[in-house]
Amino acid sequence: MSKEEKITIPDILKKKKRKERIVMLTAYDYPLARILDEVGVDIILVGDSLGMVVLGYEDTLRVTLDDMVRHTAAVSRGAKRPLIVADMPYLSFHITEEETIRNAGRLIVEGGAEAVKIEGGRKRLPMIRRLIDAEIPVMGHLGLTPQSVNVFGGYRVQGKELSRAEELISDAEALQEAGVFSIVLEGVPVEIAEIISERLTIPTIGIGAGAGCDGQVLVSYDLLGFYQDIVPKFVRRYADIYSVVREALSRFASDVREGSFPDDSESYHLPEKVKERLRERFGVKR
Repeated sequence: MSKEEKITIPDILKKKKRKERIVMLTAYDYPLARILDEVGVDIILVGDSLGMVVLGYEDTLRVTLDDMVRHTAAVSRGAKRPLIVADMPYLSFHITEEETIRNAGRLIVEGGAEAVKIEGGRKRLPMIRRLIDAEIPVMGHLGLTPQSVNVFGGYRVQGKELSRAEELISDAEALQEAGVFSIVLEGVPVEIAEIISERLTIPTIGIGAGAGCDGQVLVSYDLLGFYQDIVPKFVRRYADIYSVVREALSRFASDVREGSFPDDSESYHLPEKVKERLRERFGVKR
């Protein structure tokens, strides 16, 4: 597939069959979406992680549907080739089936997403089935589901106990049966992710779940070194954008205070005749 061809859900499913690794990254705005489009990622996730890395919240629970619609729309304007998936934020799908469909529909119609992602296992099956019946594709999300942070007592690896491991495997199979086209596995032991990936016919996309998944996702601000507050064990830093930006802004502030910005080449000038008339009329000396 060339970088110009639009990626669809059937393309993602084919990658699993061909054993091609799936590349997914997050974006929350137009400029980053443009770059991810250019480098050829397969899926862009407009994650509710924007609550932490963009909006400054301590967790994802305060992200609203309006937030998600606004940021998804910006991403969809910037990226034309990747499949765009939007997170359904906290309490946007924990309600009636009709309201869940309406909320997901806003992400599709207003935001330009092509699928939505829902956190949780079997308890979410009724909502997932109704969304799929409404022809809204769904990506699942199991393991460390950030919207359940209060239930988990923090951001903890999931599935270390046998009963919980078996539950995760069962949940993954149930989500596949319900019709999700892929599942994000977050913060689970490598062995569980491998078992799930081998048993399912749909792709798994790991984040802190080892190399045995069919694809990988990271929060872009994490791998770029732009978000400094939390650095999970599974993040590999590919750049230190925070330091680069900090240095550039510091130099600008210094140049302004010293009077070296802007210089003459960075300024606009009037034609000589106009300047002369202004000098005669107003006595401008500069």
